[in-house]
Amino acid sequence: MKKILIVDDSEEIRDLVTMTLRRADRHVIQAKTGEEAVELARREKPDLIMMDIMMPGPVDGLEATRALKGDVRTKDCKVIFLTAKGQTEDLEEGFEAGADDYFVKPFSPLALMKKVDALIGG
Repeated sequence: MKKILIVDDSEEIRDLVTMTLRRADRHVIQAKTGEEAVELARREKPDLIMMDIMMPGPVDGLEATRALKGDVRTKDCKVIFLTAKGQTEDLEEGFEAGADDYFVKPFSPLALMKKVDALIGG
């Protein structure tokens, strides 16, 4: 069973992405902060992390991704940024932080499903 971690401070976005990606062969878990995402990822070892960039608190999505990609326990987790930050510089910064892909909100659920299937199988 594939495990997916959805990280966003918006419960509505977390629930929408969960509904979009949930299937019988996938277990979806959620986090609302960067700190919680790092903690959950270290404990749960998800196959994929859908990460927002702009979140409250001291650890945003970029910092959380850097921490995860720099940790031997979580460095192989795939990370897709799902964020409203869509400027060229934002994408560059996201990939430099370790993202495997980048989606800008609003997003196409079908395109997201296809990308997830390509990254972790489906």
